[in-house]
Amino acid sequence: MARKKRVIEGVEAIDIGDKGKVIARTAEGEIVMVDEGCVPGDVIDFIYMRKKKGLKAGKVKRIVKESEWRVDPFCEHFGVCGGCKWQNLDYQKQIELKERSVINAIKRIAKDDESKVDSILGCEQTERYRNKLEYTFSTKRWLTDEEIASGEDFSSEGGAVGFHRAGVFDKVVPIDQCHLQNDLTNIIRNRIAEIAKTHDMSFYNIKGHEGFLRNVILRNTIAGEWMLTMIFGEHDEEKRNKLFDILIAEFPQVISWNYMINTKMNSSTLDLQSQNYAGVDHIKESLGDITYRISPKSFFQTNSTQAKHLYDVAKEYAELEGGEVLYDLYTGTGSIAIYMSSGCDRVVGIEEVPEAIADAKLNAQDNQIENTTFLVGDVKEVLKPSFREEYGAPDVVVTDPPRAGMHPDVVETILELSPPKIVYISCNPSTQARDILLLKEKYELVKVKPVDMFPHTSHIESVALLKKK
Repeated sequence: MARKKRVIEGVEAIDIGDKGKVIARTAEGEIVMVDEGCVPGDVIDFIYMRKKKGLKAGKVKRIVKESEWRVDPFCEHFGVCGGCKWQNLDYQKQIELKERSVINAIKRIAKDDESKVDSILGCEQTERYRNKLEYTFSTKRWLTDEEIASGEDFSSEGGAVGFHRAGVFDKVVPIDQCHLQNDLTNIIRNRIAEIAKTHDMSFYNIKGHEGFLRNVILRNTIAGEWMLTMIFGEHDEEKRNKLFDILIAEFPQVISWNYMINTKMNSSTLDLQSQNYAGVDHIKESLGDITYRISPKSFFQTNSTQAKHLYDVAKEYAELEGGEVLYDLYTGTGSIAIYMSSGCDRVVGIEEVPEAIADAKLNAQDNQIENTTFLVGDVKEVLKPSFREEYGAPDVVVTDPPRAGMHPDVVETILELSPPKIVYISCNPSTQARDILLLKEKYELVKVKPVDMFPHTSHIESVALLKKK
C-alpha cells in the first residue's frame, strides 16, 4: 500500500532556491523545499514527498494566501515550458533575492563580510534579452493535465517543436511564442514546422533514434544579424536543400545558414562538423569598441547587452594601468581577454575547446589586437608554475570557470603564481565563495558585484575582486 503523503499547513515561502525551487518555512521554523507552484511571500499547504539534501521536499497542495510580490506571467507557456520559473514574481523582488543569495554565499561559505557585496546590477530589458535559443523537434508532444483530461487525440499533430519538458528526456513542450528572443525566432521556428508537415519531413524520435529534423539553433545580434543552424538526424540532401531554399527565400534577415548531421545517440554537437549551406559562416556582435565573430559552435554570453555591463565591471575591478600581464583562464572565444586587452601590455588566454581558441584568435585579428596569446588546453594542465617563465608573471588573473568552479589544482597554482589581483567571474555564487575561501591563504576579498544576466530564472553572475595580502 502506498504511504499517505503528509500535508503541512501554513507554510510560508521565504526565498528562491536553485533551479526555480522555493525555500519555505513551517510555523515551527523548519526549512522545507518546494518544487514549484508558489513564490516568496505565499503561504501554502505543503505536501511532503521526500527528503532531498537533508530537507523535506515536496509540492504545493494549495495556496492559502498570495504573496504581495505576485504578478501576472506574460507568457502563455508559463508553468508548462519550465524555462522562466519566476515570471510570476515581481522583477525587483527577483533581483533583491538574487543579491541576497550572493550575500549568503559570501557569509556562509566564504566566511566573509556581507558589506563587501555591492548592490546588484539588474537588467533594463527583461524580455527578449537572449541572443540564442535552441529548439527541439520531437515525435513525442508533452500534454498538459487539461489536454489529457479532454480526451482529445493529439497524435495526428506529428510531434512538436519547442523545449524539452524539465525532467522528461523524450517529450517536448510545443512553443507558439517564446518571449526570450526577438520575435523573429518564433516566426522562423513555426515556419519550419509548417514546411516539415507540407513536405513530409519527420521529427526526431529520441527513443527510436530516427527522424530528419532534430534541432534548430537561432542566434541574433544587437545590430540585427541572424544565424540559423539546423541539426539533422539523418542524411537527406533533397529534403535538406528544400528546407533551406524555402527559408532563405522568406527570411533575408538571416545572413548565415548552417547545418550539422547528428546520427549519434546523444545530442551533443561539440564533436560534429558544422557545414555552411549559404551566406557567411558567422555573424558579428559588438560590445563597446570590440567586435566578436560568432560561429555556429561558438560560446558567447547569451545576453549581449548585459554582457557588456558584466565585462565593464570586470575591467573596472582589474584596475588596469596599461603595463600589466593578464592571464584569462577559461577564456572561451577570448571575449573578456580581448575586451580588456587595451588596458594591458599582454593578455594570455587558456581554453580547452580548440574551436573556441580558433575563434579567439580570429576575434583578436578582426579587431587588430596584437597583444593577445591564446592557448588550447585544460587550465589545470596548462597553468603550471613554469608557465610564467614563458609568458611572464601575471599582474592580474581573470578567471571565469564553469559552474563547478575551479579545480583544486588551479587554485593551488594561482596561489603559487601569486598575482597581485584576481578577478573571479562566476555563474555559481556557491562555488565562487568556496574558491574564495581556498584563496584566503594569500588573498583578501575586496568586493563583489552581482549581475543579473537572466531575468525570470534563478541564474546569477557574480564578479569578485581579490587582492594579495
